Amino acid sequence: QVQVVESGGGLVQPGGSLRLACAASGSIWRLNAMGWYRQAPGKQRKLVATITSSDSTNYADSVKGRFTISRGNAKNTVYLQMNSLKSEDTAVYYCNANVNTGFWSRDDYWGQGTQVTVSS
Repeated sequence: QVQVVESGGGLVQPGGSLRLACAASGSIWRLNAMGWYRQAPGKQRKLVATITSSDSTNYADSVKGRFTISRGNAKNTVYLQMNSLKSEDTAVYYCNANVNTGFWSRDDYWGQGTQVTVSS
């Protein structure tokens, strides 16, 4: 079993910054990639940023130049530094870990989500 836990959400004014953290733990045979997704009220969950085991990154166009995804010293942790936040960044942010729990078993695991609200 794999657990994914996020932290760091909250309320911030437009133009401000927040840093989200995520840690994956449990029966991890190989951690393939981790990423952040977000879901605004009434909308579908969308990709924000991903990072692979070789530290290759990918960003949604809407956050390029403002958000940065990175790994911690412990490779099962990932951070999302969010700068120049806008009201449209308001959403529940979910961490995803793509994990092999064995040679033949590969699945996506999700955290419980953390609320980010950008408002004055």
